[in-house]
Amino acid sequence: MLPLPFVTVVIPTYGREEPLIETIADVLTQDYPKFETIVVDQLPKHKPETAAYLKHVADEGKIQLYTLNDWASLPGARNYAVRRAAGDIIVFIDDDVRLEPDYLQKHVQNYLDRPDIAGVAGRVFDRMKLADSQGALRIEQMPPEAMDPGIAWYHLDLVHTIKPQQVLSARGCNMSYRREIFTKHGIWFDERFRGSAVREESDFCLRIRKTGLMIWYDPEASLIHIGEPTGGCHDVSTKSMGYQVTFYHNHFFLGLHNLTLGQCLRFFTKLFDCHVLGHPPCNKSGSPIKILVRLGFYTLGFLDALKTWVIALWNDGQIYSRLDRQRNS
Repeated sequence: MLPLPFVTVVIPTYGREEPLIETIADVLTQDYPKFETIVVDQLPKHKPETAAYLKHVADEGKIQLYTLNDWASLPGARNYAVRRAAGDIIVFIDDDVRLEPDYLQKHVQNYLDRPDIAGVAGRVFDRMKLADSQGALRIEQMPPEAMDPGIAWYHLDLVHTIKPQQVLSARGCNMSYRREIFTKHGIWFDERFRGSAVREESDFCLRIRKTGLMIWYDPEASLIHIGEPTGGCHDVSTKSMGYQVTFYHNHFFLGLHNLTLGQCLRFFTKLFDCHVLGHPPCNKSGSPIKILVRLGFYTLGFLDALKTWVIALWNDGQIYSRLDRQRNS
């Protein structure tokens, strides 16, 4: 029998109070015997009770607490934690999730069973969709389209799927990877993904495919994602111009960075059809004014992503990682 690997649990956080405390408490009650917990806190000041709790569990050695006051980046925080992690397996969760005591064991078991697995995508029960995800809609095998990088993002269902299988990508709130993905293959989270960092985990997983290893979906490695309306390392106002432009920037940059021309055309067309025109599965308002507004954000996002992609020809954009290394040199 293979020895149990050491696990690092990474929790990036920004602007969270009670949900963060509950998340950490659930991690600390895991029945897995060999793990550490790294919390990367990007909020300069917490409520007194949250600050007291974090200090208490850090002083007792239950967590490693790193506080970064001058920047907030989800991929940057993840990379920061990986450089300090001791685990053979690194588990990433959000700062507003609830876990069962066997959560880590479920993730780890996949690596013991399958040496060809680079990462594990766990099932996510979104709070707002909890009744639906535990109800009548049950998917055994995702359609072939879910493995097509051009359109997978509208067919990849990590909520309702009940059968283990290979997948194209994980969800950032519930995913784990072998440490060697970072140390041996040199694949890190791309810090050019901004704001809510939407699609940064997809970019990461697409680059892992080039190693020949796979991302494996395990519905048993599940958690509940609370989906708090504030905090979480991102601009929380989904109606703000900054959020909307960032949303499209990240989608377009994912395509420009990873996909062929044909895949990009299909991806960007579906992005337009769903998020601008509002067709299913987005189901947005068909008001001409709202469509025009969304078209404006779509266009600005594309131009912004094109600029990022051109700069990427000579600059890898890992600004937070460089800052971290400069501080420690």
